[in-house]
Amino acid sequence: MDNMTDTVLSQTAPTASQREMTVRGFILGALITIVFTASNVYLGLKIGLTVASSIPAAVISMSVLRAMGGSSILENNMVQTQASAAGTLSCVFVSLPCMIMVGYWQHFPYLETTLLTLAGGMTGVLFTVPLRRAMVTNSDLPYPEGVAAAEILKAGSETGSPDSLRALVTGGILSAAVTLATGGLRLLADGAALTATWGGAIFRASTGFSLALLGAGYLVGIAGGLAMLIGTILAWDVAVPILSVRLPNPGHLAAAAFATQLWTQKVRFLGAGTIAIAAIWTLAMLARPVALGIRDMIQAHGSKGGDDRMRDLSPRTLLLLTGLCLAILFVLFVAFQYPVAHGATILSAALAAVLFCALFGFLVAAACGYMAGIVGSSSSPLSGIAIIAIVLVASFVLLLEPLGLLPTEMSANGQRLSVAFALYILSAIVASSAISNDNLQDLKTGQLVGASPWRQQVALLVGCVSGAIVIPPVLELLYQAYGFVGAMPHPGMNLDHALPAPQPALLTTIALGIFQHQLDWTMILTGVALGVVLIVADLGLRRVGGALPPLAVGIGLYLPPAVSVTLAIGAIIGWVCTRRARETEGGVATMLASGFIVGESLTGVLLAGIAGATGRDDTLAILPPEATTLPSILGFLVFVAICFWFGHRIRRA
Repeated sequence: MDNMTDTVLSQTAPTASQREMTVRGFILGALITIVFTASNVYLGLKIGLTVASSIPAAVISMSVLRAMGGSSILENNMVQTQASAAGTLSCVFVSLPCMIMVGYWQHFPYLETTLLTLAGGMTGVLFTVPLRRAMVTNSDLPYPEGVAAAEILKAGSETGSPDSLRALVTGGILSAAVTLATGGLRLLADGAALTATWGGAIFRASTGFSLALLGAGYLVGIAGGLAMLIGTILAWDVAVPILSVRLPNPGHLAAAAFATQLWTQKVRFLGAGTIAIAAIWTLAMLARPVALGIRDMIQAHGSKGGDDRMRDLSPRTLLLLTGLCLAILFVLFVAFQYPVAHGATILSAALAAVLFCALFGFLVAAACGYMAGIVGSSSSPLSGIAIIAIVLVASFVLLLEPLGLLPTEMSANGQRLSVAFALYILSAIVASSAISNDNLQDLKTGQLVGASPWRQQVALLVGCVSGAIVIPPVLELLYQAYGFVGAMPHPGMNLDHALPAPQPALLTTIALGIFQHQLDWTMILTGVALGVVLIVADLGLRRVGGALPPLAVGIGLYLPPAVSVTLAIGAIIGWVCTRRARETEGGVATMLASGFIVGESLTGVLLAGIAGATGRDDTLAILPPEATTLPSILGFLVFVAICFWFGHRIRRA
């Protein structure tokens, strides 16, 4: 392995004239941050998924810096590192809206949200620094997105990448136009659903017409896409029909509404159990890499390697920055309790919470980094980690009170404050998990292009600052414009246009269920049993060259079917059309898929701004709300046409 590393470094050794860390690079990275952070927050709240921004950020950087003159592959790599870190930090959409959903926040307070996101994200960078040698330099993990970003950077530095840039712009414009026609003008429907009954059983099939989901499915790949589709089938064609026969319908709801209620209140907990056991299995498989990382960290302490391409941030810097981040978290945890409690108890609770974040955060950093190395940042199951985290955090907060470490006032008001405190702690852990999910991917890119690890780690920290500044106003804008399902900021808003926010809703339900002792453990334990079966099936399939990722099946169980089915369509199109496509075309297809995501996400943010400014979410609508037939037909035809065009574009040589 050392010989291989030396070969890679010798092939990618930068010349003395190549600039790496520059002021203009940091400024450009900050500007790109605004774009991709906003788009990822919107995408996450709408469909529960985000896609790594490394590749499109690299293309934008190459185009801009080439026009400015004097750019280098290392400078472009630094820009994409910063931008991708900030874009990944947007995954706090998983937890921060929970504070709204439990009624503790009425809006997103800027200072608290920024500092919590900043401190959590920076710990994610710092926790993964000691793991770089074991999990990147001396590892056989594929890091698919990191390798792809490195190839694009190399191609751009040598011959330019006009085809890739055109594909990104084409996909973005097409997706933006469809999103405007769907969410703005209301000329196209955003999906279609079919409900059928057989006896007392209810079956429901649906799909979305989102180009962002189509592109995300292409990037996720066939194994993940089909696994999510299987999860959807298990949810809506197995679990819902069985439950609809066995459980009463006291509200005499229509078949479609009753099926949706069963999925929301029952089947999603089945998915939670599946995700939890699959994530625990993955963590168990990480014991050896984590041990190697700790060993390398101890051995590297005090060493001063001469090769700049092997240097990390110094141990002293790591300790100082980690101490600063944990101090910020301590102050935030104290401030959270101060309005309702005083005395030494709030200090002990804050200290216990900080220690929990530090210990659990390091383990999560290793887990997320390892999973991203296997399947890529986009497909890494951060939701599964968040589910495990909320169960542990909620149990941890419940344990503090009998130990005398939690103010008794926190349990007042129906335990609302205790639930909110647990979700507050969770937000810091999610921010750390999100960045560690991206960090090692970027360091793999840096290794392949000959970058300095310590400079990349500085760029990652700067990216955390940039993202933390941008995320709170984006969250506030989207909340005020659309609202979240189950939490609307203004009376009379159209519930049909509220952002689903699937992960925050699930985490909130789990947290409330734990504190109120009302969690549906039967469905969760059934999901755990299903997860065990899926793990065994996945192990068997891998022996014959197949795969059935149990985490992806669990995600398909609890995400809305329109999301999973559309993702599967994108994955299937990619699998069918890339089998005969030339290797160089894969990069163009990746950029086209990324363009779909960026175009829809940014247009969604723009429409949110219009809705927030006018106080209406149908300001641009041309057709009245009762006109549903024509938009459904047009939406279906446009989506099918784009699917065929996308497949043809991939296969065209």
